[in-house]
Amino acid sequence: MQRTYKTEPYGGRQCRRMSTEAPVRFDTKIAVLLREDLEPWQRLNVTAFLVSGLGTQLPEVIGAPYEDADDVPYLPMFRQPVLVFEATKETLTTAHARVLSRALPRAVFTSDLFSTGNDRDNRAAVRAVPTGELDLVGMAVYGPRNAVDKVIKGARMHP
Repeated sequence: MQRTYKTEPYGGRQCRRMSTEAPVRFDTKIAVLLREDLEPWQRLNVTAFLVSGLGTQLPEVIGAPYEDADDVPYLPMFRQPVLVFEATKETLTTAHARVLSRALPRAVFTSDLFSTGNDRDNRAAVRAVPTGELDLVGMAVYGPRNAVDKVIKGARMHP
């Protein structure tokens, strides 16, 4: 008679399954809009810089701290997904005008910031250019879902 191989029950920690409850729907949106002609490293760099501004001024976007099964703590992150879009320079300029007219919380990244190396010089580079003349390469926006959708209209999801 041939025996079937079976493993013994695992006595250690079991994997905790994710909740099977209905998905959480947020009435707000975090969106990053990038100019489509950026190099891959620039896209990542700009995205990281832009979203860092949201958490500092909008504590409601930050969730609770994380902890693994061994009780090792980790920093809290956004409580909701960050959606990344790309668009032409013209669409980004239009989105910037829309975000300003709606007075939504936003962060900007201009092409000048690729040549600076610190926060002081970054702020000075933005400060030196009038609003309508900013050479935007990225923008982050947070607000009610429908308002953010109107701001980024014409953009497409980042591939």
